[in-house]
Amino acid sequence: MCRNRPGGQSVGMNELTRRDEMSLAGAALRGAPWKAAAISGGAIAAISTVLGFLTGDPDLSWAFCVGISVFSLVAAVGAVSKPTVGDRVTRQARVWSLRHPWRFSLYPGAGAAVLMYPVQLVFDQEGVFGAAWDALWGGAVVYVLSGLMTLALKGRIRPTG
Repeated sequence: MCRNRPGGQSVGMNELTRRDEMSLAGAALRGAPWKAAAISGGAIAAISTVLGFLTGDPDLSWAFCVGISVFSLVAAVGAVSKPTVGDRVTRQARVWSLRHPWRFSLYPGAGAAVLMYPVQLVFDQEGVFGAAWDALWGGAVVYVLSGLMTLALKGRIRPTG
């Protein structure tokens, strides 16, 4: 049995739309360790800032973007690290995320890019397009690292049946 997409394309019952994938990734990220992610990202940003002042060349844009990257990575990996914990929907979303690590990683990568853009815009002073370019590269790095880490955790899925 197939259903139609708005563009007239048919979708099989086992295929997910982009909206379904976004919902699953969001449900998996709902169980992320946000407090640990914020503490980790904040600590890395603070350490990077202090080291910049000690060396005489502080780069606040770099420090904050590294902190945002660590925040996003800790949240993403923490969200899928325990696929058997949480309510039924969260568990299913985590299992889906572990089975599709690159699709899941799009969302932490995009979130990191969105958070990095205003930091780049304010502190780097490269202009609107330069800030967007730097934020996209930062999001791409988070995407790749998040995907690789999620791929490494793929073995945590217990076979069903």
